[in-house]
Amino acid sequence: METSSDIHARYPKELQASDGRRFTIRLMEPDDFDKSAVLKFAKGLSEDDLLYLRTDITDPAVVAQWVENLRSGHTTSIMAEVKNELVGYASVHREPARWTRDVGELRVNASPQFRGVGVGRALVAEAFSLGQALGLRKLCGMLTPDQTGARTAFERLGFRVEALLQGWVRDRRGYTRDILVMTYDLDGFTDQV
Repeated sequence: METSSDIHARYPKELQASDGRRFTIRLMEPDDFDKSAVLKFAKGLSEDDLLYLRTDITDPAVVAQWVENLRSGHTTSIMAEVKNELVGYASVHREPARWTRDVGELRVNASPQFRGVGVGRALVAEAFSLGQALGLRKLCGMLTPDQTGARTAFERLGFRVEALLQGWVRDRRGYTRDILVMTYDLDGFTDQV
């Protein structure tokens, strides 16, 4: 497991999307975390995108909780920026329970205008690397079965379905939905962007 300073030394990283646009990946820090940037990012998402958010990042209180999770170390997040504007993020969430301390939940999202050009893949590769640096052995992602694009992307990355939890969550419209739990074993991960 790497130290916090080792992880900080990795960033920022300058990368290029497949369409030629350049973007920067950096670690989200609680002290420089711009809540308005996250809220602006969320406002750029469609209703369908918002429907599937694990947490409601359109709510300032939820964004404030994200900052607290960064401070406590329960969450490590990276962000992709273009000209200081948030265009994507990936987070590795860890639970404090001892029995799941080496498993993290991956959450990733890219703004619609930066999908399909490698920003999400770069964020996921960084999140995998962060998971290893944090001493995790497994990452999981949770999505609904009708999120076929996200499921395909996760499967291409090597995630496998481990469970289907029926009627497990209630969406933003109040309907119950099933959840797929997909996992990736970080042992042996070597992909680098």
